[in-house]
Amino acid sequence: MEDATVRPIGPSTGRRLSALARHLGGDHPASPSSTSEAAPMASLNHAIAPSHTSAFHGGSVFGNVVQAPEDPILGVTVAYNKDPSPVKVNLGVGAYRTEEGKPLVLNVVRRAEQLLVNDLSRVKEYLPITGLAEFNKLSANPAIQENRVATVQCLSGTGSLRVGAEFLAKHYHERTIYIPLPTWGNHPKVFTLAGLSVKTYRYYDPTTRGLNFQGLLEDLNASPTGAIVLLHACAHNPTGVDPTVEQWEQIRQLMRSKELLPFFDSAYQGFASGNLDADAQSVRLFVADGGELLAAQSYAKNMGLYGERVGALSIVCRAADVAGRVESQLKLVIRPMYSNPPIHGASIVATILRDRELYNEWTVELKAMADRIISMRHLLYDALRSRGTPGDWSHIIKQIGMFTFTGLNTEQVAFMTREYHIYMTSDGRISMAGLSSRTVPHLADAIHAAVTRAV
Repeated sequence: MEDATVRPIGPSTGRRLSALARHLGGDHPASPSSTSEAAPMASLNHAIAPSHTSAFHGGSVFGNVVQAPEDPILGVTVAYNKDPSPVKVNLGVGAYRTEEGKPLVLNVVRRAEQLLVNDLSRVKEYLPITGLAEFNKLSANPAIQENRVATVQCLSGTGSLRVGAEFLAKHYHERTIYIPLPTWGNHPKVFTLAGLSVKTYRYYDPTTRGLNFQGLLEDLNASPTGAIVLLHACAHNPTGVDPTVEQWEQIRQLMRSKELLPFFDSAYQGFASGNLDADAQSVRLFVADGGELLAAQSYAKNMGLYGERVGALSIVCRAADVAGRVESQLKLVIRPMYSNPPIHGASIVATILRDRELYNEWTVELKAMADRIISMRHLLYDALRSRGTPGDWSHIIKQIGMFTFTGLNTEQVAFMTREYHIYMTSDGRISMAGLSSRTVPHLADAIHAAVTRAV
């Protein structure tokens, strides 16, 4: 057997190392002694030696980077995970949980995945920049029948918002976007980093714990012509307060009269009421009038595909030729951002949407999730009433979707976390999907104590 002695470097290898050393270390002229076999190694070692600029006296060049705060929503889960209490409850995360408090994978999703696994013709090639064509076609709204919509697969709802915002910052004449007050905490960050100027319009009325419809109309009416307006398609996050169909029609008329550009965030279609059509009414009102809009779609909630990061951005245009040019520019946004989207989640969605049997099974499971959340609302409302908790808690059963905006203040939230190990965002938002019949009494006790004892 040969020994493990390092073999001498041959002339050709030496020349390659010399070239590499010059590339790494700059254009240093070769010394007369570089013909020796040791010279390239010495030169290379010199080229890759630690630079004095790479650290300050042994410290990191990133030593001045400050610790960033936890995300206000995801940070709730971090704190929850650190709590050893056996009675702790996490009501911060926006993800569906079963009655047993476990994550749910829909049966129809498992069936679709099995079909994909069994299809030996499937490959793992790159998708186009715009994503899976069938997924885009099935995700698009009725405007696709007129070929006036450009739809691209994106990284769930957040990615869809970001791609849309980047497109608007480059190609739309107005750089101001109006977002509801309050709104999902990630909205202002997404739009600001994309290059838009963020302003707010009144939305929630703390006194009624309902919609400030008059304030909404006044603020939109006072906005500059052509401004972008972010609208939650249904199940407003964090308040759970939605306009009625009649109010949506008034909003539509006002926005069209001022040529305001709607940008819908549709994260909960079907998940809110249990009915896909009912939850899409707001968007369809704006599509039906022939005008233009953007819609960011997510399948995280309504198909339970949280970790698959599958969503779509649709830009509805006036005409087909405009939509074609818009799509070409969306590709230029996506290509340097993440090049193209992943295939698996989009394939699951397309498999379910194109198959009538699977689609019907999905709607049944979707309604079951929505109904469980609605039942948690009624259980909590009844529990607070039975305890005689001060205040009117009817907003719990009037609000819709995953979240309830309780009206609890920051001090009361902190009290509930400290004394009852209940974790929620500091604005008093709780995820109804995180509740169960077992944990509702504990939450009701905590709320009762917070409003009667907390400062």
